[in-house]
Amino acid sequence: MRQAEEDEYREFVVARLDRLRRTAYLLCRDWHTADDLVSITLARLYRTWTRARQAENLDAYVRAMLTNAFLDEGRRPWRREEATTEPPDRADASPYPAIVDRAELADLLTALPRRQRAIVVLRFYCDMPVAEVAQLLGVSEGTVKSQAARGLEILRAAAPHVVQGEKA
Repeated sequence: MRQAEEDEYREFVVARLDRLRRTAYLLCRDWHTADDLVSITLARLYRTWTRARQAENLDAYVRAMLTNAFLDEGRRPWRREEATTEPPDRADASPYPAIVDRAELADLLTALPRRQRAIVVLRFYCDMPVAEVAQLLGVSEGTVKSQAARGLEILRAAAPHVVQGEKA
């Protein structure tokens, strides 16, 4: 890569790093994993920068790379295991805690399946249209609409006062 291209890449990364980290955090709900996802995405972007910078919408292209990195990480065997301090003795009556603020709502996103979480984050946090999300994830527009609706239904059921904009 020539120096001018490398400078352009650095400028792009510096301008968008915080937004990429926040998007990655909303997808995985762990800052360390979010940083890993951003690092993976930026390394892949660096390798393909000459071609990637010619994309019609570079931000959407990078967001797609980030989302794919998130989905790929979920397929790794070690990501399926969760460490707990104590083994569960009994089932919890309510799988969702009472929500009173945005941080708790963001925690609730982890209750959604990975692909559904990706759809909800891309549609409502990144404000992407249905067609773009469908193309990015390689699914139909109907799938995006139904999964977004189901995801919101789960969030509303758990915390209607937060999702619908009311204060508790």
